[in-house]
Amino acid sequence: MARFDRYLLSQLMVLFGFFALVLVSIYWINRAVKLFDTLIGDGQTAWVFAEFTALTLPGVIRLVLPVAGFAAAVYVTNRLSSESELTVMQATGFSPWRLARPVLVFGLIVAGMMSVLTHALVPMSLSQLKEREIEISRNITARLLTEGTFLHPSEGVTFYIREITPEGALRDVFLSDRRSPGESLTYTAQEAYLVRDGDSAKLVMIDGLSQSHSHATERLFTTHFEDFSYDISALIDDRQTARFEVGHATTLDLIRDPAAVAARAGAQLGLSADELHNRFAQPLLCLAAALIGFAALLTGTFSRFGVWRQITGAIFLLVMLKLIEGLVTEPVRANPKLWPLIYAAPLLGLGAAAGLLGFAARSRTPRRARPEATA
Repeated sequence: MARFDRYLLSQLMVLFGFFALVLVSIYWINRAVKLFDTLIGDGQTAWVFAEFTALTLPGVIRLVLPVAGFAAAVYVTNRLSSESELTVMQATGFSPWRLARPVLVFGLIVAGMMSVLTHALVPMSLSQLKEREIEISRNITARLLTEGTFLHPSEGVTFYIREITPEGALRDVFLSDRRSPGESLTYTAQEAYLVRDGDSAKLVMIDGLSQSHSHATERLFTTHFEDFSYDISALIDDRQTARFEVGHATTLDLIRDPAAVAARAGAQLGLSADELHNRFAQPLLCLAAALIGFAALLTGTFSRFGVWRQITGAIFLLVMLKLIEGLVTEPVRANPKLWPLIYAAPLLGLGAAAGLLGFAARSRTPRRARPEATA
């Protein structure tokens, strides 16, 4: 590559890294706050929180890559234009098509990153995240051993512990079971222990009171006990299973037998077609976004007010591409034979970039003077 190409490509990569880092941080922090409230509130450790946030990172990066590539192309082109570097290169004979070569290479690099994410990292992270969510939901100890908080491990169940001693004793335990429509059970104990028995867990309460309230007769029965064993495994809502989803499948499985993947996930065949072709369309969209950001700014001429109109037009084109991308999703999911519609947004973006480059090249071609009439 020429020296200018290497210079422009290096500027694009540096700014792309900056914008990607900023956008990923914003999206990631937003998701991390929600995960923090959910996981830490359920009594999970900081390590589980870090694991979950790490597993959501590939999906966040996939969202921001096209925007980061577009922002880098716009920023670098605007700076080179304001500092007259592009003007100098055009004066030496570089056409807009020739100037777009390093931007094309930059777009292909971003598209390669997106391909790695869509075909490998995102499916694996989604599958692992789903499995970990199921494991956490089945973790009785982490969900119940939280002191000073009224917990609701399942619908109709309330559990409270005032204090957990270093020896593992639970002080001042309160357990309310209202799952039965005709009866409410309440257990209170000064001390209790959580004991594992194979796959089940038992709460052994010492020196407590059992209260049974019948809704039909409105009578309350109380029983004092010295020790009482209660199976709390049924208190946890264990209806969740590690359900397979279309997004968990590998690209090779989606290509070989999309119907089997859809049947395994219990989804329509169109969802498999949408997932498969989106994995190929997203890298093309990254390439189109970078070229649009560069080509749109070349269409403008020098102005004291800058190139804000060209930047606005480029943003409008990118928004339209994302809008088209969203509009074709439902038709493809309803009818898998319409899968070529998924490539409409990136192909239109590439066509728009080519049209802008052609317009810029034509507007900068000097017009020939008309020959003088001869007698």
